Amino acid sequence: QVQLVESGGGLVQAGGSLRLSCVASGLTFSNRHMGWFRQAPWKERQFVSTINWSGGSTTYADSVKGRFTISRDNAKNTLYLQLNSLKPDDTAVDYCAAKSLASPRFDYWGQGTQVTVSS
Repeated sequence: QVQLVESGGGLVQAGGSLRLSCVASGLTFSNRHMGWFRQAPWKERQFVSTINWSGGSTTYADSVKGRFTISRDNAKNTLYLQLNSLKPDDTAVDYCAAKSLASPRFDYWGQGTQVTVSS
């Protein structure tokens, strides 16, 4: 059974930082591309960042580029997202997701962790 469990969300003031983690089990983590997505209140879920299986290639949404950093530790089956210079617009539920190397879409999703940024 595949599980992705996020943690690290919370309430932070604008300008602050958080580090999200996502621990994967039930799959071969090192054979998966991983991603972070978020869903703000009354909005559709949107892409935040992705990282390839080795960690050698990353992508970011323009809205987070230069502020967020995605990384992974394949030995620990863990995905990270460092969130810096947070803004109230970053308030959302953040989800991690996994996809196989050949899949066009993300197959597995975590339950999400709430990030709330106060002004």
